Formats: sequence, C-alpha cells, structure tokens
Amino acid sequence: MVDNTEQSAAPASVGVQIKRLYKVFGPHPDKVMPLIHQGISKDELRDKHGHILGLRNIHLDIAGGGIQVIMGLSGSGKSTLIRHVNRLIDPTEGEVWIDAKDVVQMNHWALRRFRREQTAMVFQKFALFPHMTVMENVQYGLRVRGVRHKNRQEAAARWIERVGLAGYEDSFPNQLSGGMQQRVGLARALTNDAPILLMDEAFSALDPLIRSDMQSVLLDLQQELSKTIIFITHDLDEALRLGDQVAILRDGEIIQQGTGQQIVLKPADDYISSFTKDVNRGRVIRCRTLMTPGVPVQGPTVDAGLVIEEVARVLSAEGFDAANVANSRGKLLGSISMGDIIAAMVPPKTEEAAAEPG
Repeated sequence: MVDNTEQSAAPASVGVQIKRLYKVFGPHPDKVMPLIHQGISKDELRDKHGHILGLRNIHLDIAGGGIQVIMGLSGSGKSTLIRHVNRLIDPTEGEVWIDAKDVVQMNHWALRRFRREQTAMVFQKFALFPHMTVMENVQYGLRVRGVRHKNRQEAAARWIERVGLAGYEDSFPNQLSGGMQQRVGLARALTNDAPILLMDEAFSALDPLIRSDMQSVLLDLQQELSKTIIFITHDLDEALRLGDQVAILRDGEIIQQGTGQQIVLKPADDYISSFTKDVNRGRVIRCRTLMTPGVPVQGPTVDAGLVIEEVARVLSAEGFDAANVANSRGKLLGSISMGDIIAAMVPPKTEEAAAEPG
C-alpha cells in the first residue's frame, strides 16, 4: 500500500483549455475530415458518407476554480464533449490542455494516473456499486489509489457528513432515495480530492425539489472548495443558476458562450432566443448591469453582484423605490430603481411577436 497522508487543503485550481476539437463517429473518420473542414453539413455527412459528426471545431477556455456549464438539447454533443476531458472518448482531432499537459497525447500510464488524481466524475444514473455500502462506495477511489484504510475511512466519513448522509454509512444504494444516491456519488467524487469535477447531467434524474436542493449543496460546497467544475445539463434554469460561464451547443458546435447575463440579454440567434424567452430574468440580471451611475439616492445600499429579484425584495420590504449600488469594498457605484427592475424583468418583444395582431 502507498503511504498517503490524509487529505487536507484542496489542490490549487486547474483550468482546462480545449482547442480545435473534432469528433467523428464511423469506420473511417480520418478520410472524411477534409470534407468536415470544407463545411459539409452533419446531415450530408451521415446520409452520403455514413459518419456521424459529434463535435466540430470546439474551442473552450475554462478558468480554474469556476463552474463551466455546457448545455444543449439531446444529441447536441454535450456528453461527448465532457468525456474528452478525461479521454473516455478519444478525439478525431484536437487538443485538451490541463495543467500544461495535453491529455490527448498522454500514454496509457500517464492517462491512468491523470484520471485517478486530476479528475472525478458524477454521472446522471449515480453509477454506485450496488453490493457496496455508502462508506465503501465513497472511499472506492482512494482504495484504488492505495490510500491507507484509516485515512480513506476518515476522508470518506468527512464527506458523507458534509453532503448530509451521516448515519447512512452502512446502508446500501437500494435502501436510499434517488437524491440520497446522488449525494453518495457527489461525496465519492469529492473524497477523491481531484481538482477537476466532471458532472454529466448529474441532477437530471432527480425530482424538481430534490434537484434544487442538490444544486444548493453543490453551490455551498463550491464556495469553499473552488473546484474546476464542468457541468452538463439540458436545463437553462439550472445552467443559469450554477454556471459562472455557459456554453450552448447545437449539432456539435458551440453557438454561444458567456455569462448567464450575456446569453439572456444578448442571445446570439433565434436558437438561443428560444431557450431564453421563458427565463426568469430577475434571477439572472445583476445590479451592476442595470444600475445608473450617479449620485446617491434615498434608500438602502445593495451589492453590485446581487440579482435584481433580490433587490426588489429588499425595496419592497423596506418601502423604498430605489437603492444605492456599491461594490464589495463599499464604494458607491450608482443606483437602481424599482421601475428599472420591473422593466428589465419583462423580456422585449421579438419581431415575430410584435408583428402578431393584438
């Protein structure tokens, strides 16, 4: 056994850089790559050449310590993309740089070590071992790495408690609810102490209330841990709640990437607009975006990073029509009014809607 000491501080944040990434499924992907570079459509590639285009020319810079959400409809390529980060899928072309190393170029042994030490994955279907208890499932990654029994027991117990499952250490997966099973999966990933956490539709199989609860658990833990998290979802509300950055895929290509605000306020095309039209804008738009620079107003002071829905609650509770906006150091930046908030929470009419008879 390897004499590993107990884990303490989280590893330094590690970013991910994906460059010129292509994935083609079929018998001879290399032979059709020239056609793809010339711009052949996904449908034509499938119908005339018998190959499936999974990803086309993906460029993505993911900052260390943040949550990068990748979203899209079924078949858009999002799960294919995340599996390139730990090379569960080999690309047809492209690079995946992590910690100054190209994962695509790693040999078998380097890749094996990278997967064990640098990444952890949480799956939609939990992927727990049914014959193992909660404790055994959570410590499994450390056991594979050769961590001493006492140390892995202590690390697993700590994370089991952190995700709210203390007392269930000896239970088996079939004795737990879906939400509890997903907490086990999250605890297992965190116990491995990898700097990069890959979450593939991790909460999609859960009921709405449990799903919201798991999102809160993740956000609370992330505030402390600052992992580099790549989170796959098809749900825009989930993407906007969790993501520091959001990338939207369609047919294997990134259509738009940016902050939630940027995507909601300036959708790149009609496809993105169709995603954002029913979004609660009050939970996305922040004060710094909407505020008017200028002199103080009579009213409370709110942080520039606060979403406007929360500001509306503050103004309503305190009986004011406007609030001052300040940065985290307390410096006054401007003001925001209830009228501005109400106007911003109603999306502008599209040209198509405006053309409809009243």
